[in-house]
Amino acid sequence: MASNVQVILSRDVPNLGRIGDVVNVKPGYARNFLLPQQLAMPISKGNMANLEHQKRMIEKRMGDLRTASEEIGKRIAEEQVTITAKVGKNGKLFGSVNTRDIAASLIGLGYKLDHRDIQMEAPIKEVGLYTFPIRLEADVKSEIKVIVAADEVPGEEDLQDDEAIEAAAEGEEAAAEASEEAQATAETDEAPQAGGDTPPAVELAEPEATEVPADV
Repeated sequence: MASNVQVILSRDVPNLGRIGDVVNVKPGYARNFLLPQQLAMPISKGNMANLEHQKRMIEKRMGDLRTASEEIGKRIAEEQVTITAKVGKNGKLFGSVNTRDIAASLIGLGYKLDHRDIQMEAPIKEVGLYTFPIRLEADVKSEIKVIVAADEVPGEEDLQDDEAIEAAAEGEEAAAEASEEAQATAETDEAPQAGGDTPPAVELAEPEATEVPADV
C-alpha cells in the first residue's frame, strides 16, 4: 500500500483543513483531486526547502481570499432570503427548513456557499424572521436573514391531515440524515482529517423524497 504524501493546502478543503495547513493524504486523492483543482501544492523531501516560499505564496492568496470574502459577506448580509413552506396549525411547518434549503436559495442568487457554513442550532419549525451566522473562506464571518413564510393557507381538510403529513415529513428528514452520515463516513475514509480545527463537511446531494405507497 502506498504511503501518504504531504501537501500544503492553497484553499479551504472541507473535512481536510484550511488554507496554509500541511496535511497528509493518500497519493491518489492528491493526484486526482487536490492538485488538478489547485486546492493544494505538493511537498516532498526534495522541496521542503521551498516550504517557506510556498507558505508566503499561500499567505498572499489568503489575503486576496479574505478581501474577496469580506466583500461577499457584506453583500450576503444585505440579502433577505424568503423560503415558503406548507404550514399547519399555529404557524407550524410540515417538516422543517434547514441549512440545505438556505444554501440552495443563496446559490440561486449567485453565491457559492456550502450548507455547513451556515450555523443553525436546530431546523426551523415555524414561520418567522430568522438570522443565522455564516462562515466564508479565509475564516470571514457574516450573517444571512431568512424569512420563512406560509406557502398557502390550509383549508379544513388540510388541517385534518396534519398528523399524517407531518409524520411523512419527519420520515423523509430521518432518511436524509442517515444518508448524509453514511456519505460523510465514506468521504472521511478517502480524505483523512488534518490536525487542528476541522472545517465544514463537503456538501452532500439532497436525498430524494421517500414516496409513501398507496393503500392496497
